[in-house]
Amino acid sequence: MLSQSHSFLTLASIGAAVTFFASCVGAIPVFFIKNISNKIRDILMGISAGVMLGAVCFSLINPAILLLEHQFTDKLFIAAYLSLFILLGSFGISYLNKKIPHEHFLKGKEGGEAKSLKRIWLFILAITIHNFPEGLAVGVGMGSGTEQIALPIIIGIALQDIPEGLVVALCLKSYGFSNKYAINATLIAGLAESFGALLGCLSTVFSHAMLPGGLSLAAGAMLYVICGEMIPELHKEGHESQATAGFIFGFILMLFLDVGLSW
Repeated sequence: MLSQSHSFLTLASIGAAVTFFASCVGAIPVFFIKNISNKIRDILMGISAGVMLGAVCFSLINPAILLLEHQFTDKLFIAAYLSLFILLGSFGISYLNKKIPHEHFLKGKEGGEAKSLKRIWLFILAITIHNFPEGLAVGVGMGSGTEQIALPIIIGIALQDIPEGLVVALCLKSYGFSNKYAINATLIAGLAESFGALLGCLSTVFSHAMLPGGLSLAAGAMLYVICGEMIPELHKEGHESQATAGFIFGFILMLFLDVGLSW
């Protein structure tokens, strides 16, 4: 058990640091690569989305079910409990998506009016909304104090942060922003993910009873990002087959991580 040997500060620091540095590592190649094709971009983002969906299914929802089954015998109550927090998580991100002005690389501008904001900040806000649920999932996993829950989440999210960070940095570069702006934007988005990790860890480490709800809340937030943001982006450039192949690969990768690390 992680909680037997690590304090809250240690757990939160580990989760925040891993998510931040994974994004940073992904952005480093922007200094050496001028651009990537839309096909490669969609494949990388497909892998990222597949890992996220795998994390939702295997590392968030499944442990939440098992934890609730130790407390309650009514299956319908368990399903309703999980559904409530999944809905809260998805509606929460949906609300932020509608209220916070931001701009996606392909979908364009969304949210409220942002006449006074520079375009780079619109991109940063979009990435921040996207990354926050991932950090939340990592934090909840670390706050559980259970290696079987925490390790697959933190490794899986870190792995998907690397190609995601690369794609974000290169997309910003393709829009005419300098390497400095591309790196800084990725770092700021990485900090947002780290903040999500801190918040997720804080919400569960002091109250184990909050863990199933926290896992389900993170799952709902990530589901919204996957279905509402990532998949539509992957289907806009005519590379659906390649992106889907990447998606399935990422999902299977997360399956191996979850099963392998639970032994």
